[in-house]
Amino acid sequence: MVIMAVPPSSLTYQPVLKRIAEEIEHTPGRGRPADYIPALAARDPRAFGMAVAELDGTVYGVGDWREPFSTQSITKVFTLALDLAREGDELWEHVGREPSGNPFNSLVQLEHENGIPRNPFINAGALVVTDRLQTRTGDAAGELLALLRAESGNPDLDFDEEVAASETAHGDRNAALAHFMASYGNIDNPVPALLDQYFRQCSIAASCADLALAATFLARHGIRADGTRLLSRSQAKQVNAIMLTCGTYDAAGDFAYRVGLPGKSGVGGGIIAVVPGRCALCVWSPGLDERGNSVAGVAALDRFTTLTGLSVF
Repeated sequence: MVIMAVPPSSLTYQPVLKRIAEEIEHTPGRGRPADYIPALAARDPRAFGMAVAELDGTVYGVGDWREPFSTQSITKVFTLALDLAREGDELWEHVGREPSGNPFNSLVQLEHENGIPRNPFINAGALVVTDRLQTRTGDAAGELLALLRAESGNPDLDFDEEVAASETAHGDRNAALAHFMASYGNIDNPVPALLDQYFRQCSIAASCADLALAATFLARHGIRADGTRLLSRSQAKQVNAIMLTCGTYDAAGDFAYRVGLPGKSGVGGGIIAVVPGRCALCVWSPGLDERGNSVAGVAALDRFTTLTGLSVF
């Protein structure tokens, strides 16, 4: 089969999305939903949705693109942006910017690196970012929800209390990470309060359309939907860079190789991706590979960049 990239000047996303959905439908081996969070385990691994949001808010979608799902670690991108906007480079004294090379909930590196997490997208790093945002706002999860509602244009976005409760009941590893970092002085707030904020932010339910729209501020180099600036152009570049190198757990190298876009996945089966200066995407399918990334989601984004020629490379 000869693959012809669509020239960006004549790009229409709907036919591309339709073709991708048809190909994904016939793809065997779609992985398994996350079973260590009981509230996620029952999702159909063959469900699939994908959306593309242009910079002006025009959205294209296919499949289950308006079906809400558990955002999980995707929200770490938005929490990072909110805190980076407030404290700037001071954040990097408390969390690194390098790929971890270890599972996203690993304790191993923290001991070797004196309680400083390797990057903001592994669980330990996200806990630090949430802690710092909580110190500055008094309600980190509430600030995150307000941002997602505003950028998506969907005032009905909300926390999923069942998912939050499920994560709380099975959150011993995250509690261990938080207590360990607190012992090094890298956590400001009481650990139980921090964990409540963290689990709530991960529980937010949103659709592909919601998240594609919410992520377009990164494609607009830090400009929000209302025209105000959340991040400087340099800070938006930083967030996109960390997404590219660290956004898909310890499979970031393979994701960059296959997809060629900044992306952030979550164990709910969603992945957001950014084409700077052009659009943002979100794809969802609950079946995960052994590294916690959506099997169909990665395949769909791979096909998108192949068919359109849109990537950062």
